[in-house]
Amino acid sequence: MNRYLPFLQWVKTYKKSYFTKDLVAGLTVGIVLVPQAMAYAMIAGLPPVYGLYAAFLPVLTYMFLGTSRKVGVGPVAMDSLLVAAGLGTLAITGPEQYIVMVAVLAFLVGAIQLILGVLRMGFLVNFLSKPVISGFTSAAAIIIIFSQLKHLLGTTAPSSSTFHTLLIGAWKHAGEINLYTLLIGGLGILFIVLFKRLSRRIPGILIVVVFAMIAAYFFKVEDYNVALVGAVPSGLPSFVFPDLRWATLEDLWPIALALALVGYLEAISIGKALEVKSGEETMDPNQELLALGSSNIVGSFFQAYPVTASFSRSAINEQTGAKTNLAAFFSVALVVLTLLFLTPIFQFLPNAVLASIIMVSVFSLIDVGYAKNLWMNRRDEFVVLFITFLATLFLGIKEGIFIGMLGSLLLMVYRTSNPHFAVLGNIKNSDYYKNIQRFADEIEVRDDLLIVRFDAQLYFGNATFFKAELLKHVKHKGTALKGVILNAEAINYIDSTAADMLTKTIHEIHTLGLQFYIAGAIGPTRDIIFSSGIINELHREYLFVKTKEAVAFFDDPKAVSEVSSRVAYENRCKINN
Repeated sequence: MNRYLPFLQWVKTYKKSYFTKDLVAGLTVGIVLVPQAMAYAMIAGLPPVYGLYAAFLPVLTYMFLGTSRKVGVGPVAMDSLLVAAGLGTLAITGPEQYIVMVAVLAFLVGAIQLILGVLRMGFLVNFLSKPVISGFTSAAAIIIIFSQLKHLLGTTAPSSSTFHTLLIGAWKHAGEINLYTLLIGGLGILFIVLFKRLSRRIPGILIVVVFAMIAAYFFKVEDYNVALVGAVPSGLPSFVFPDLRWATLEDLWPIALALALVGYLEAISIGKALEVKSGEETMDPNQELLALGSSNIVGSFFQAYPVTASFSRSAINEQTGAKTNLAAFFSVALVVLTLLFLTPIFQFLPNAVLASIIMVSVFSLIDVGYAKNLWMNRRDEFVVLFITFLATLFLGIKEGIFIGMLGSLLLMVYRTSNPHFAVLGNIKNSDYYKNIQRFADEIEVRDDLLIVRFDAQLYFGNATFFKAELLKHVKHKGTALKGVILNAEAINYIDSTAADMLTKTIHEIHTLGLQFYIAGAIGPTRDIIFSSGIINELHREYLFVKTKEAVAFFDDPKAVSEVSSRVAYENRCKINN
Protein backbone atom coordinates (compact mmCIF):
# COMPACT_ATOMS: atom_id res chain seq x y z
CA MET A 1 0.00 0.00 0.00
CA ASN A 2 2.88 2.40 0.78
CA ARG A 3 4.21 1.83 -2.75
CA TYR A 4 0.97 2.73 -4.55
CA LEU A 5 -0.28 5.29 -2.00
CA PRO A 6 2.85 7.31 -1.16
CA PHE A 7 0.93 9.71 1.10
CA LEU A 8 0.82 6.92 3.71
CA GLN A 9 4.57 7.28 4.13
CA TRP A 10 4.62 10.97 5.05
CA VAL A 11 1.36 10.74 7.04
CA LYS A 12 2.94 8.18 9.39
CA THR A 13 5.94 10.41 10.11
CA TYR A 14 4.11 13.75 10.07
CA LYS A 15 5.15 16.19 12.83
CA LYS A 16 3.25 19.10 14.34
CA SER A 17 6.11 21.41 13.37
CA TYR A 18 5.46 20.59 9.70
CA PHE A 19 1.90 21.95 9.75
CA THR A 20 2.72 25.67 9.88
CA LYS A 21 5.32 25.35 7.13
CA ASP A 22 2.95 23.38 4.89
CA LEU A 23 0.17 25.89 5.57
CA VAL A 24 2.30 28.92 4.67
CA ALA A 25 3.79 27.22 1.61
CA GLY A 26 0.40 25.96 0.41
CA LEU A 27 -1.33 29.33 0.74
CA THR A 28 1.60 31.14 -0.91
CA VAL A 29 1.53 28.75 -3.86
CA GLY A 30 -2.27 29.05 -3.98
CA ILE A 31 -2.05 32.84 -4.20
CA VAL A 32 0.15 32.45 -7.29
CA LEU A 33 -1.78 29.46 -8.64
CA VAL A 34 -5.17 31.19 -8.96
CA PRO A 35 -4.15 34.00 -11.35
CA GLN A 36 -1.59 31.78 -13.13
CA ALA A 37 -4.15 29.06 -13.75
CA MET A 38 -6.54 31.57 -15.30
CA ALA A 39 -3.73 33.01 -17.42
CA TYR A 40 -2.55 29.61 -18.64
CA ALA A 41 -6.09 28.62 -19.59
CA MET A 42 -6.00 31.58 -21.99
CA ILE A 43 -2.86 30.13 -23.61
CA ALA A 44 -4.70 26.83 -24.05
CA GLY A 45 -7.54 28.65 -25.79
CA LEU A 46 -9.97 28.11 -22.90
CA PRO A 47 -12.02 30.45 -20.71
CA PRO A 48 -10.04 31.39 -17.56
CA VAL A 49 -12.24 29.35 -15.20
CA TYR A 50 -11.01 26.10 -16.79
CA GLY A 51 -7.58 26.88 -15.42
CA LEU A 52 -9.10 26.85 -11.93
CA TYR A 53 -10.76 23.51 -12.70
CA ALA A 54 -7.33 22.13 -13.64
CA ALA A 55 -5.95 23.47 -10.35
CA PHE A 56 -8.55 21.62 -8.26
CA LEU A 57 -9.01 17.83 -8.40
CA PRO A 58 -5.85 17.00 -10.40
CA VAL A 59 -3.73 18.73 -7.73
CA LEU A 60 -5.64 16.91 -4.98
CA THR A 61 -5.12 13.56 -6.72
CA TYR A 62 -1.37 14.14 -7.02
CA MET A 63 -1.25 14.99 -3.30
CA PHE A 64 -2.19 11.39 -2.50
CA LEU A 65 -0.29 9.57 -5.27
CA GLY A 66 2.80 11.72 -5.98
CA THR A 67 6.19 10.82 -4.55
CA SER A 68 7.76 14.29 -4.63
CA ARG A 69 7.01 16.34 -1.53
CA LYS A 70 7.95 19.71 -3.03
CA VAL A 71 6.56 19.65 -6.60
CA GLY A 72 3.66 22.00 -7.35
CA VAL A 73 1.32 20.36 -9.85
CA GLY A 74 -1.33 22.12 -11.93
CA PRO A 75 -1.76 23.93 -15.25
CA VAL A 76 1.52 25.14 -16.78
CA ALA A 77 2.45 27.36 -19.71
CA MET A 78 4.22 24.66 -21.74
CA ASP A 79 1.37 22.16 -21.66
CA SER A 80 -1.14 24.94 -22.28
CA LEU A 81 0.69 25.90 -25.45
CA LEU A 82 0.89 22.25 -26.53
CA VAL A 83 -2.87 21.94 -26.04
CA ALA A 84 -3.52 25.01 -28.17
CA ALA A 85 -1.01 23.92 -30.82
CA GLY A 86 -2.40 20.40 -31.03
CA LEU A 87 -6.08 21.27 -31.12
CA GLY A 88 -5.44 24.22 -33.42
CA THR A 89 -4.65 21.80 -36.26
CA LEU A 90 -8.03 20.06 -35.99
CA ALA A 91 -11.34 21.07 -37.55
CA ILE A 92 -13.18 22.18 -34.40
CA THR A 93 -16.48 23.94 -35.02
CA GLY A 94 -16.87 26.05 -31.87
CA PRO A 95 -15.88 26.70 -28.24
CA GLU A 96 -18.16 23.97 -26.86
CA GLN A 97 -16.59 21.28 -29.05
CA TYR A 98 -13.14 22.66 -28.18
CA ILE A 99 -13.86 22.20 -24.46
CA VAL A 100 -15.08 18.64 -25.13
CA MET A 101 -11.89 17.86 -27.06
CA VAL A 102 -9.74 19.26 -24.25
CA ALA A 103 -11.36 16.88 -21.75
CA VAL A 104 -10.76 13.93 -24.09
CA LEU A 105 -7.16 15.05 -24.51
CA ALA A 106 -6.67 15.17 -20.73
CA PHE A 107 -8.11 11.65 -20.43
CA LEU A 108 -5.85 10.35 -23.21
CA VAL A 109 -2.75 11.99 -21.71
CA GLY A 110 -3.58 10.45 -18.34
CA ALA A 111 -4.25 7.03 -19.87
CA ILE A 112 -0.89 7.04 -21.68
CA GLN A 113 0.97 8.05 -18.52
CA LEU A 114 -0.92 5.46 -16.46
CA ILE A 115 -0.16 2.65 -18.92
CA LEU A 116 3.52 3.66 -19.06
CA GLY A 117 3.60 3.68 -15.25
CA VAL A 118 2.02 0.21 -14.97
CA LEU A 119 4.52 -1.12 -17.53
CA ARG A 120 7.34 0.63 -15.61
CA MET A 121 8.41 2.57 -18.68
CA GLY A 122 9.75 5.61 -16.85
CA PHE A 123 13.10 5.15 -18.60
CA LEU A 124 11.52 6.46 -21.85
CA VAL A 125 12.08 9.99 -20.61
CA ASN A 126 15.82 9.38 -21.07
CA PHE A 127 15.33 9.77 -24.81
CA LEU A 128 14.67 13.46 -24.23
CA SER A 129 18.21 14.72 -23.61
CA LYS A 130 18.95 18.00 -21.82
CA PRO A 131 19.95 19.84 -25.04
CA VAL A 132 16.61 18.82 -26.58
CA ILE A 133 14.73 19.96 -23.49
CA SER A 134 16.61 23.26 -23.32
CA GLY A 135 16.13 24.03 -27.02
CA PHE A 136 12.47 23.07 -26.91
CA THR A 137 11.76 24.94 -23.67
CA SER A 138 13.49 28.14 -24.77
CA ALA A 139 11.67 28.18 -28.12
CA ALA A 140 8.33 27.38 -26.48
CA ALA A 141 8.85 30.20 -23.98
CA ILE A 142 9.44 32.66 -26.86
CA ILE A 143 6.32 31.40 -28.64
CA ILE A 144 4.28 31.77 -25.44
CA ILE A 145 5.54 35.34 -24.93
CA PHE A 146 4.70 36.35 -28.49
CA SER A 147 1.32 34.59 -28.31
CA GLN A 148 0.41 37.05 -25.55
CA LEU A 149 1.30 40.15 -27.58
CA LYS A 150 -2.26 40.47 -28.84
CA HIS A 151 -3.53 40.66 -25.24
CA LEU A 152 -0.75 43.03 -24.22
CA LEU A 153 -1.36 45.32 -27.20
CA GLY A 154 -5.12 44.94 -27.37
CA THR A 155 -5.15 43.71 -30.99
CA THR A 156 -7.02 40.90 -32.77
CA ALA A 157 -3.96 39.15 -34.21
CA PRO A 158 -4.54 35.42 -34.89
CA SER A 159 -3.20 32.71 -32.57
CA SER A 160 -0.51 30.33 -33.76
CA SER A 161 2.10 27.87 -32.48
CA THR A 162 4.88 29.17 -34.74
CA PHE A 163 7.02 32.21 -34.05
CA HIS A 164 7.08 33.73 -37.52
CA THR A 165 3.28 33.55 -37.86
CA LEU A 166 2.85 35.34 -34.53
CA LEU A 167 5.40 37.97 -35.54
CA ILE A 168 3.76 38.61 -38.92
CA GLY A 169 0.33 38.76 -37.25
CA ALA A 170 1.55 41.29 -34.69
CA TRP A 171 3.02 43.44 -37.48
CA LYS A 172 -0.12 43.32 -39.62
CA HIS A 173 -2.32 44.34 -36.68
CA ALA A 174 0.04 47.00 -35.31
CA GLY A 175 -2.45 49.68 -36.30
CA GLU A 176 -4.97 48.29 -33.79
CA ILE A 177 -2.76 48.86 -30.73
CA ASN A 178 -4.70 50.13 -27.73
CA LEU A 179 -2.38 52.41 -25.72
CA TYR A 180 -4.44 51.98 -22.53
CA THR A 181 -4.16 48.20 -22.79
CA LEU A 182 -0.43 48.47 -23.48
CA LEU A 183 0.00 50.77 -20.47
CA ILE A 184 -1.83 48.35 -18.14
CA GLY A 185 0.12 45.34 -19.40
CA GLY A 186 3.44 47.19 -19.32
CA LEU A 187 2.87 48.31 -15.73
CA GLY A 188 1.91 44.73 -14.84
CA ILE A 189 5.24 43.42 -16.18
CA LEU A 190 7.17 46.24 -14.50
CA PHE A 191 5.69 45.69 -11.03
CA ILE A 192 5.81 41.87 -11.13
CA VAL A 193 9.51 42.04 -12.02
CA LEU A 194 10.11 44.73 -9.41
CA PHE A 195 8.44 42.74 -6.62
CA LYS A 196 10.35 39.62 -7.65
CA ARG A 197 13.67 41.47 -7.42
CA LEU A 198 12.81 43.02 -4.07
CA SER A 199 11.90 39.66 -2.50
CA ARG A 200 10.60 36.36 -3.80
CA ARG A 201 8.45 36.11 -0.68
CA ILE A 202 6.35 39.10 -1.79
CA PRO A 203 3.23 37.84 -3.65
CA GLY A 204 3.83 40.28 -6.50
CA ILE A 205 1.43 38.56 -8.90
CA LEU A 206 -1.41 38.73 -6.37
CA ILE A 207 -0.72 42.41 -5.59
CA VAL A 208 -0.72 43.32 -9.29
CA VAL A 209 -3.93 41.36 -9.91
CA VAL A 210 -5.76 42.99 -6.97
CA PHE A 211 -4.69 46.53 -7.89
CA ALA A 212 -5.48 45.94 -11.55
CA MET A 213 -9.03 44.81 -10.74
CA ILE A 214 -9.59 47.76 -8.40
CA ALA A 215 -8.27 50.22 -10.99
CA ALA A 216 -10.33 48.62 -13.77
CA TYR A 217 -13.49 48.87 -11.64
CA PHE A 218 -13.08 52.49 -10.57
CA PHE A 219 -11.69 53.87 -13.83
CA LYS A 220 -14.11 51.85 -15.99
CA VAL A 221 -11.36 50.84 -18.39
CA GLU A 222 -13.81 48.92 -20.57
CA ASP A 223 -15.00 52.30 -21.83
CA TYR A 224 -11.51 52.66 -23.39
CA ASN A 225 -11.86 49.28 -25.15
CA VAL A 226 -9.60 47.51 -22.65
CA ALA A 227 -10.52 43.81 -22.77
CA LEU A 228 -11.47 42.26 -19.43
CA VAL A 229 -11.78 38.61 -18.41
CA GLY A 230 -15.52 39.15 -18.06
CA ALA A 231 -18.00 36.96 -16.20
CA VAL A 232 -16.35 33.91 -14.61
CA PRO A 233 -18.78 31.11 -13.68
CA SER A 234 -18.85 30.38 -9.96
CA GLY A 235 -19.17 26.96 -8.40
CA LEU A 236 -17.23 23.73 -8.54
CA PRO A 237 -16.83 21.86 -11.84
CA SER A 238 -19.52 19.31 -12.64
CA PHE A 239 -18.91 15.67 -13.53
CA VAL A 240 -18.88 15.14 -17.31
CA PHE A 241 -17.83 11.86 -18.93
CA PRO A 242 -15.32 12.53 -21.76
CA ASP A 243 -16.62 11.89 -25.29
CA LEU A 244 -14.31 8.95 -26.08
CA ARG A 245 -15.14 8.33 -29.72
CA TRP A 246 -12.61 6.40 -31.78
CA ALA A 247 -12.34 9.14 -34.41
CA THR A 248 -11.53 11.69 -31.69
CA LEU A 249 -8.92 9.44 -30.06
CA GLU A 250 -7.35 8.84 -33.46
CA ASP A 251 -7.00 12.59 -34.02
CA LEU A 252 -5.66 13.34 -30.55
CA TRP A 253 -3.19 10.54 -29.78
CA PRO A 254 -0.07 12.19 -31.33
CA ILE A 255 -0.45 15.39 -29.30
CA ALA A 256 -1.48 13.33 -26.25
CA LEU A 257 1.73 11.29 -26.50
CA ALA A 258 3.81 14.47 -26.74
CA LEU A 259 1.98 15.98 -23.75
CA ALA A 260 2.34 12.79 -21.72
CA LEU A 261 6.10 12.59 -22.25
CA VAL A 262 6.81 16.31 -21.91
CA GLY A 263 4.61 16.58 -18.81
CA TYR A 264 6.34 13.60 -17.21
CA LEU A 265 9.75 15.00 -18.09
CA GLU A 266 8.89 18.36 -16.52
CA ALA A 267 7.72 16.69 -13.31
CA ILE A 268 10.78 14.44 -13.05
CA SER A 269 13.31 17.17 -13.84
CA ILE A 270 11.75 19.62 -11.39
CA GLY A 271 11.38 17.00 -8.67
CA LYS A 272 14.98 15.79 -9.04
CA ALA A 273 16.30 19.36 -8.98
CA LEU A 274 14.45 20.05 -5.73
CA GLU A 275 15.71 16.80 -4.23
CA VAL A 276 19.30 17.82 -4.96
CA LYS A 277 18.72 21.06 -3.05
CA SER A 278 16.98 19.44 -0.08
CA GLY A 279 19.06 16.25 0.08
CA GLU A 280 15.85 14.22 0.52
CA GLU A 281 15.24 11.59 -2.17
CA THR A 282 11.68 10.30 -2.37
CA MET A 283 10.84 10.35 -6.09
CA ASP A 284 9.93 7.10 -7.83
CA PRO A 285 9.87 7.69 -11.63
CA ASN A 286 7.32 4.97 -12.36
CA GLN A 287 5.05 6.02 -9.50
CA GLU A 288 5.23 9.59 -10.83
CA LEU A 289 3.77 8.31 -14.11
CA LEU A 290 0.93 6.68 -12.18
CA ALA A 291 0.36 9.85 -10.14
CA LEU A 292 0.33 12.22 -13.14
CA GLY A 293 -1.76 9.78 -15.17
CA SER A 294 -4.35 9.47 -12.40
CA SER A 295 -4.41 13.26 -11.92
CA ASN A 296 -5.11 13.87 -15.60
CA ILE A 297 -7.75 11.14 -15.83
CA VAL A 298 -9.57 12.42 -12.73
CA GLY A 299 -9.35 15.98 -14.08
CA SER A 300 -10.82 14.92 -17.45
CA PHE A 301 -14.07 13.96 -15.72
CA PHE A 302 -14.32 17.44 -14.18
CA GLN A 303 -13.59 19.66 -17.21
CA ALA A 304 -9.86 20.09 -16.52
CA TYR A 305 -7.15 20.17 -19.15
CA PRO A 306 -3.75 18.38 -18.88
CA VAL A 307 -1.56 19.24 -15.90
CA THR A 308 1.99 18.61 -14.78
CA ALA A 309 4.59 20.13 -12.44
CA SER A 310 5.20 23.88 -12.53
CA PHE A 311 8.72 25.35 -12.45
CA SER A 312 7.73 28.56 -10.71
CA ARG A 313 5.22 27.16 -8.19
CA SER A 314 7.52 24.26 -7.25
CA ALA A 315 10.30 26.76 -6.54
CA ILE A 316 7.94 28.82 -4.37
CA ASN A 317 6.85 25.66 -2.55
CA GLU A 318 10.47 24.83 -1.75
CA GLN A 319 11.48 28.39 -0.83
CA THR A 320 8.57 28.81 1.59
CA GLY A 321 9.52 25.62 3.43
CA ALA A 322 6.95 23.00 2.40
CA LYS A 323 7.66 19.74 4.22
CA THR A 324 5.06 17.36 2.74
CA ASN A 325 2.39 17.10 0.05
CA LEU A 326 -0.14 18.45 2.53
CA ALA A 327 0.88 21.91 1.29
CA ALA A 328 -1.03 21.11 -1.93
CA PHE A 329 -4.23 20.71 0.12
CA PHE A 330 -4.07 24.34 1.27
CA SER A 331 -3.41 25.50 -2.30
CA VAL A 332 -6.48 23.59 -3.45
CA ALA A 333 -8.51 25.05 -0.58
CA LEU A 334 -7.71 28.54 -1.88
CA VAL A 335 -8.75 27.50 -5.41
CA VAL A 336 -12.05 26.10 -4.09
CA LEU A 337 -12.66 29.29 -2.10
CA THR A 338 -12.09 31.27 -5.29
CA LEU A 339 -14.45 29.07 -7.33
CA LEU A 340 -17.21 29.30 -4.73
CA PHE A 341 -17.04 32.94 -3.67
CA LEU A 342 -14.44 35.04 -5.48
CA THR A 343 -15.02 34.49 -9.20
CA PRO A 344 -17.34 37.56 -9.54
CA ILE A 345 -14.48 39.95 -8.77
CA PHE A 346 -12.29 38.48 -11.51
CA GLN A 347 -14.59 39.83 -14.20
CA PHE A 348 -12.76 43.17 -13.78
CA LEU A 349 -9.33 41.67 -14.39
CA PRO A 350 -7.78 43.01 -17.66
CA ASN A 351 -6.53 40.37 -20.09
CA ALA A 352 -3.37 42.46 -20.42
CA VAL A 353 -2.53 41.71 -16.77
CA LEU A 354 -2.93 37.98 -17.34
CA ALA A 355 -0.63 38.37 -20.36
CA SER A 356 1.95 40.15 -18.21
CA ILE A 357 1.83 37.30 -15.66
CA ILE A 358 2.43 34.76 -18.41
CA MET A 359 5.27 36.72 -20.01
CA VAL A 360 7.18 37.17 -16.76
CA SER A 361 6.56 33.58 -15.65
CA VAL A 362 7.91 31.95 -18.82
CA PHE A 363 10.77 34.37 -19.53
CA SER A 364 13.02 32.50 -17.08
CA LEU A 365 12.61 29.34 -19.18
CA ILE A 366 14.81 30.87 -21.91
CA ASP A 367 18.18 29.35 -20.98
CA VAL A 368 20.90 31.24 -22.88
CA GLY A 369 23.62 30.27 -20.39
CA TYR A 370 23.29 26.54 -21.08
CA ALA A 371 23.42 27.13 -24.84
CA LYS A 372 26.61 29.21 -24.42
CA ASN A 373 28.17 26.45 -22.32
CA LEU A 374 27.42 23.84 -25.00
CA TRP A 375 28.82 26.13 -27.70
CA MET A 376 32.09 26.40 -25.77
CA ASN A 377 32.43 22.76 -24.71
CA ARG A 378 30.01 20.48 -26.63
CA ARG A 379 29.52 21.71 -30.18
CA ASP A 380 27.74 18.55 -31.32
CA GLU A 381 25.18 18.84 -28.50
CA PHE A 382 24.80 22.54 -29.25
CA VAL A 383 23.80 21.60 -32.81
CA VAL A 384 21.06 19.32 -31.40
CA LEU A 385 19.87 22.14 -29.11
CA PHE A 386 19.87 24.67 -31.94
CA ILE A 387 18.03 22.38 -34.37
CA THR A 388 15.41 21.66 -31.70
CA PHE A 389 15.12 25.39 -30.98
CA LEU A 390 14.63 26.33 -34.65
CA ALA A 391 12.25 23.42 -35.36
CA THR A 392 10.07 24.34 -32.37
CA LEU A 393 10.17 28.04 -33.23
CA PHE A 394 9.31 27.80 -36.92
CA LEU A 395 7.69 24.39 -37.46
CA GLY A 396 5.67 23.89 -34.29
CA ILE A 397 5.72 22.47 -30.79
CA LYS A 398 5.15 18.78 -31.63
CA GLU A 399 7.51 18.92 -34.57
CA GLY A 400 10.22 20.51 -32.42
CA ILE A 401 10.00 17.74 -29.80
CA PHE A 402 10.18 14.88 -32.29
CA ILE A 403 12.90 16.48 -34.43
CA GLY A 404 14.92 17.12 -31.28
CA MET A 405 14.50 13.52 -30.13
CA LEU A 406 15.52 12.28 -33.59
CA GLY A 407 18.58 14.57 -33.62
CA SER A 408 19.59 13.37 -30.16
CA LEU A 409 19.26 9.71 -31.18
CA LEU A 410 21.24 10.31 -34.38
CA LEU A 411 24.01 11.95 -32.36
CA MET A 412 24.05 8.94 -30.03
CA VAL A 413 24.24 6.55 -33.01
CA TYR A 414 27.06 8.62 -34.55
CA ARG A 415 29.04 8.61 -31.32
CA THR A 416 28.68 4.87 -30.76
CA SER A 417 29.54 4.09 -34.38
CA ASN A 418 32.66 6.33 -34.27
CA PRO A 419 33.91 5.96 -30.69
CA HIS A 420 37.26 6.88 -29.24
CA PHE A 421 40.10 4.63 -30.43
CA ALA A 422 43.38 5.14 -28.60
CA VAL A 423 46.92 3.83 -29.11
CA LEU A 424 48.53 3.18 -25.73
CA GLY A 425 52.09 3.34 -24.51
CA ASN A 426 53.85 2.68 -21.23
CA ILE A 427 54.37 5.66 -18.96
CA LYS A 428 58.06 5.56 -18.10
CA ASN A 429 58.99 3.85 -14.83
CA SER A 430 55.42 2.67 -14.17
CA ASP A 431 52.91 -0.11 -14.94
CA TYR A 432 50.43 2.35 -16.52
CA TYR A 433 49.51 2.25 -20.21
CA LYS A 434 47.93 5.49 -21.41
CA ASN A 435 46.97 7.31 -24.61
CA ILE A 436 50.13 8.37 -26.46
CA GLN A 437 48.36 11.54 -27.65
CA ARG A 438 47.71 12.72 -24.07
CA PHE A 439 51.02 11.72 -22.51
CA ALA A 440 53.37 12.17 -25.47
CA ASP A 441 56.42 13.33 -23.47
CA GLU A 442 56.06 10.68 -20.76
CA ILE A 443 55.24 7.68 -22.95
CA GLU A 444 57.55 4.92 -24.08
CA VAL A 445 56.36 3.49 -27.44
CA ARG A 446 57.67 0.20 -28.77
CA ASP A 447 58.05 -0.50 -32.48
CA ASP A 448 57.44 -4.25 -32.06
CA LEU A 449 54.20 -3.96 -30.10
CA LEU A 450 50.88 -2.17 -30.81
CA ILE A 451 48.58 -1.60 -27.82
CA VAL A 452 45.12 -0.16 -28.54
CA ARG A 453 42.04 0.65 -26.49
CA PHE A 454 38.47 0.81 -27.82
CA ASP A 455 36.21 2.98 -25.62
CA ALA A 456 32.77 1.59 -26.40
CA GLN A 457 30.81 -1.62 -26.74
CA LEU A 458 31.48 -3.52 -29.96
CA TYR A 459 28.33 -3.90 -32.04
CA PHE A 460 27.19 -3.96 -35.65
CA GLY A 461 27.22 -0.15 -35.84
CA ASN A 462 30.94 0.25 -35.10
CA ALA A 463 32.41 -3.15 -36.06
CA THR A 464 33.65 -1.88 -39.45
CA PHE A 465 35.11 1.26 -37.82
CA PHE A 466 36.99 -0.86 -35.26
CA LYS A 467 38.52 -3.13 -37.89
CA ALA A 468 39.51 -0.23 -40.16
CA GLU A 469 41.18 1.69 -37.29
CA LEU A 470 43.00 -1.37 -36.00
CA LEU A 471 44.37 -2.43 -39.39
CA LYS A 472 45.34 1.18 -40.15
CA HIS A 473 47.56 1.29 -37.05
CA VAL A 474 48.94 -2.20 -37.79
CA LYS A 475 49.95 -1.04 -41.27
CA HIS A 476 51.45 2.16 -39.84
CA LYS A 477 53.73 0.16 -37.53
CA GLY A 478 55.35 -1.59 -40.47
CA THR A 479 57.52 -4.69 -40.54
CA ALA A 480 58.94 -4.18 -37.03
CA LEU A 481 55.55 -5.06 -35.48
CA LYS A 482 55.32 -8.50 -33.85
CA GLY A 483 52.24 -8.36 -31.64
CA VAL A 484 48.93 -6.53 -31.06
CA ILE A 485 47.26 -6.08 -27.65
CA LEU A 486 43.61 -5.03 -27.38
CA ASN A 487 42.85 -3.35 -24.05
CA ALA A 488 39.18 -4.35 -23.65
CA GLU A 489 38.46 -2.66 -20.31
CA ALA A 490 35.90 -0.29 -21.88
CA ILE A 491 34.20 -2.96 -24.01
CA ASN A 492 31.19 -4.08 -21.96
CA TYR A 493 29.38 -5.96 -24.73
CA ILE A 494 30.11 -7.63 -28.07
CA ASP A 495 27.16 -8.49 -30.32
CA SER A 496 27.13 -11.37 -32.82
CA THR A 497 28.13 -9.18 -35.78
CA ALA A 498 31.08 -7.69 -33.90
CA ALA A 499 32.09 -11.12 -32.53
CA ASP A 500 32.26 -12.48 -36.08
CA MET A 501 34.24 -9.41 -37.19
CA LEU A 502 36.68 -9.74 -34.27
CA THR A 503 37.24 -13.45 -34.95
CA LYS A 504 38.02 -12.74 -38.62
CA THR A 505 40.23 -9.76 -37.73
CA ILE A 506 42.26 -11.86 -35.28
CA HIS A 507 42.65 -14.51 -37.99
CA GLU A 508 43.76 -11.83 -40.48
CA ILE A 509 46.34 -10.51 -38.02
CA HIS A 510 47.59 -14.05 -37.43
CA THR A 511 48.05 -14.52 -41.20
CA LEU A 512 50.32 -11.45 -41.15
CA GLY A 513 52.60 -13.33 -38.76
CA LEU A 514 51.53 -11.27 -35.74
CA GLN A 515 50.22 -12.46 -32.37
CA PHE A 516 46.99 -11.01 -30.92
CA TYR A 517 46.27 -10.53 -27.21
CA ILE A 518 43.20 -9.32 -25.27
CA ALA A 519 43.68 -7.70 -21.84
CA GLY A 520 41.31 -6.31 -19.22
CA ALA A 521 38.06 -7.88 -20.47
CA ILE A 522 35.39 -7.76 -17.74
CA GLY A 523 33.34 -10.84 -16.79
CA PRO A 524 30.38 -10.40 -19.20
CA THR A 525 32.78 -9.65 -22.07
CA ARG A 526 34.85 -12.73 -21.27
CA ASP A 527 31.64 -14.78 -21.33
CA ILE A 528 30.99 -13.55 -24.89
CA ILE A 529 34.60 -14.21 -25.93
CA PHE A 530 34.16 -17.85 -24.89
CA SER A 531 30.54 -18.41 -25.96
CA SER A 532 30.84 -16.73 -29.38
CA GLY A 533 33.90 -18.70 -30.47
CA ILE A 534 36.37 -15.79 -30.41
CA ILE A 535 38.48 -17.80 -27.98
CA ASN A 536 38.97 -20.53 -30.63
CA GLU A 537 40.86 -18.08 -32.83
CA LEU A 538 42.49 -16.17 -29.97
CA HIS A 539 43.39 -19.18 -27.74
CA ARG A 540 43.13 -19.09 -23.96
CA GLU A 541 46.76 -18.33 -23.24
CA TYR A 542 46.44 -14.95 -24.97
CA LEU A 543 43.69 -13.63 -22.67
CA PHE A 544 44.96 -11.50 -19.75
CA VAL A 545 43.64 -9.54 -16.76
CA LYS A 546 45.93 -6.54 -17.20
CA THR A 547 47.76 -4.93 -20.10
CA LYS A 548 51.11 -5.13 -18.29
CA GLU A 549 50.67 -8.93 -18.02
CA ALA A 550 50.03 -9.20 -21.77
CA VAL A 551 53.17 -7.15 -22.40
CA ALA A 552 55.15 -9.33 -19.99
CA PHE A 553 53.91 -12.49 -21.74
CA PHE A 554 54.86 -11.00 -25.11
CA ASP A 555 58.40 -10.51 -23.80
CA ASP A 556 58.53 -13.79 -21.87
CA PRO A 557 55.74 -16.42 -22.11
CA LYS A 558 56.65 -17.72 -18.64
CA ALA A 559 56.11 -14.35 -16.95
CA VAL A 560 52.35 -14.58 -16.17
CA SER A 561 51.30 -15.95 -12.78
CA GLU A 562 48.94 -18.87 -12.29
CA VAL A 563 46.44 -16.66 -10.39
CA SER A 564 46.29 -14.15 -13.24
CA SER A 565 45.68 -16.92 -15.76
CA ARG A 566 42.90 -18.44 -13.63
CA VAL A 567 41.10 -15.07 -13.37
CA ALA A 568 41.50 -14.34 -17.07
CA TYR A 569 40.09 -17.72 -18.10
CA GLU A 570 37.09 -17.57 -15.72
CA ASN A 571 33.84 -17.39 -17.67
CA ARG A 572 30.16 -18.17 -17.25
CA CYS A 573 30.27 -21.14 -19.61
CA LYS A 574 32.92 -22.75 -17.44
CA ILE A 575 30.94 -22.05 -14.25
CA ASN A 576 27.76 -23.54 -15.71
CA ASN A 577 29.65 -26.66 -16.74
